Amino acid sequence: MKGLLAVVVGVLVTATGAWGQNYPTRAVSMIVPYPPGGLSDAVARPVAEGMQAVLGQTIVIENVGGASGSIGSARVARAAPDGYTLLLGIWNTHVAIPKLLKLDYDVVKDFAPIAFMTNAPLLLTVHKSLPVNSYTELVGYLKANPDKVSSGSAGIGSPPHLLDELLRKQTNTRFQTVHYRGAGPIMQDLMGAQIQMAFINPATGAPHVRSGVIRGLGVTSAERLKILPEVPTMAQAGFPGGMEFSLWSALFAPKGMPKEIVEKVNQSVVAALANPKVRERLAVLGMEIAARDKQSPASLAAIQQAEIKKWWPIIDAAGIKPQ
Repeated sequence: MKGLLAVVVGVLVTATGAWGQNYPTRAVSMIVPYPPGGLSDAVARPVAEGMQAVLGQTIVIENVGGASGSIGSARVARAAPDGYTLLLGIWNTHVAIPKLLKLDYDVVKDFAPIAFMTNAPLLLTVHKSLPVNSYTELVGYLKANPDKVSSGSAGIGSPPHLLDELLRKQTNTRFQTVHYRGAGPIMQDLMGAQIQMAFINPATGAPHVRSGVIRGLGVTSAERLKILPEVPTMAQAGFPGGMEFSLWSALFAPKGMPKEIVEKVNQSVVAALANPKVRERLAVLGMEIAARDKQSPASLAAIQQAEIKKWWPIIDAAGIKPQ
């Protein structure tokens, strides 16, 4: 019996190794759990192109939005762990959402971490029709006009939502937060003045700040952005104690994916992030590529755990209840 068990285990190990060596033999699907036009989409496309050159197969981007990113994430959690379904996860999907929504999957246990990829601060913006030119002027306007301003959020518990909550708490102001299905619709309504303010990512906001349609009042980073050097940090703008936040992105797969495939996918991500063309495209969008020693599966797992430990108490303090 022991001999038979040893043979079975040996066959499985050999087969798994063969799968890893042959992978991939067909197109790979990368799920972006938000609509096109947002930060996840902006990161996914150049990284996927860089990965394709290494893997030798097409990577198809699928935008599966809804429920604050949990619909697309759930699809990957339930997928076969064969390397053909990957998830472009971000801070929202892998830190805040499991605290705020009742999910039918575990955001830690049901995913295999692949690679930590990028960091990005958020940009506090207002539509040009709002008569303010600085953060302090915005606070004054909000105090003088309670409940008259609407701010866009990418969903309950998303970074813009939590930052709105922090802004309200620190300034004792009142304004509405409107929840959208993703960053793309927020940008559309901000441009059209259906909402008057929003914390948005620099990838989509910078061109419109330059055109003058919206104004950038502050960035949630320790230093100013290279692509918008004229916009102060939130600390420089006057937010008490500063407001530092990074909306990171990473690649995940369904749990149980063979180690050989995890390593091969990770190697393709590392190669993509080292590709000068990919780096240039991400830099132009205001993305900061993670340091090489942070790009491993182990580092991603540790970063996710640390972020959960940091942000879950903040979510509790904001009084946001699970939906």
